[in-house]
Amino acid sequence: MGLSMGLLNTAIFQAISTIYHQDPAATLNLGGIVFGLGCVVITLLVAGTFNAYSVTVILVLVAVAPALFALLYARTTFPAPAIPAPPSFRAVVRDFRSRGAVLLALLLFFQFGNEWSIAGWLTIFLIHQLGISPEASLELLALYWLALLLGRIGAIMILRRVAHGKVLVGSSAAALFGCTILLSTNNQFGAITGILLVGAGFATIYPLVAEKIGHRFTYYHPGLFNGIFSIAMIGAMLPPWILGYAANTWGVGVVMAAPLAGTFMVFVLTLLIWLESKLVG
Repeated sequence: MGLSMGLLNTAIFQAISTIYHQDPAATLNLGGIVFGLGCVVITLLVAGTFNAYSVTVILVLVAVAPALFALLYARTTFPAPAIPAPPSFRAVVRDFRSRGAVLLALLLFFQFGNEWSIAGWLTIFLIHQLGISPEASLELLALYWLALLLGRIGAIMILRRVAHGKVLVGSSAAALFGCTILLSTNNQFGAITGILLVGAGFATIYPLVAEKIGHRFTYYHPGLFNGIFSIAMIGAMLPPWILGYAANTWGVGVVMAAPLAGTFMVFVLTLLIWLESKLVG
C-alpha cells in the first residue's frame, strides 16, 4: 500500500503539473479539498460500520474505490508530460546555505509532522483523554478532516482579499491555540473547539508555503522529491511512528503535546520566513 500510494501521489502531481506551475496555491488548495472530502467519507464509513462489520469487511469496502479507479485508468489514455529536470547536486548543496530554503524546509518538516500526527493519533488520544467510544472518536476525527476541508474552501475566498502573509500567521496562531485546547480539555465541547481550530488553522499553511517555495525555488514540485525539501517531507513521516514509542513511555498525552510544540515551531518559522523575505526583498 505504501509503495502504491507513493507512485500514485507522484503520478497525480505529474499529471497536474501544468496548472500547478500556473497557480501553486490554488492547485494545492483544490487538491487538498478533494483529498479532505475523501478522508471525511472514509472516516465516516469506518465509524458507521465499526460495530456492524469485521475489520476484514471494512477493508473490502474501502478497497472498492481504488478498484473502480483502477478500471477507469486502465481504459484511459494520458498524454506524457515532460518530466522536469531534477536539480543538480551542486544546487542542492547551495540550498543548504540558503536561509530561505532551510527555513521553508523546516516549516514543511514540522507542518507535515503535525498534520499526520494528529490524523493518526487523535482517535486514541480522545478515547484515553475523554473516555469516549471508538465510534465517537472516529466521528471527531471526521470533524477534523471536515474542518480542513471547509478551511481550504474558505481560503479560496479569503486569499483573494487578504495578504497571504497575514493568512499564514493567522492560520499558525489558530492551530497553536487549538492544540493547546486539545491538550488541556477534559470534555467533548473543548475537544470539538480545539479540533475545529486546528483543522481550520492547518488548512491554508501548506498551500501558502508551497506557493512561496515555488516562487523562490522554481524546481520545487510537491509530487517529486526535490533537493532539500525531500529531506523535510521524508522527515515529516517519522513523528507519527516515533509518537507510538513516546506514548508507551510517557503516556498518551504526548501525542498531542508533540503537535503543540510542532505548531509553535511552525508559528515561529512563519515569522522568521516573513522577516527573511523582507530582508531579501
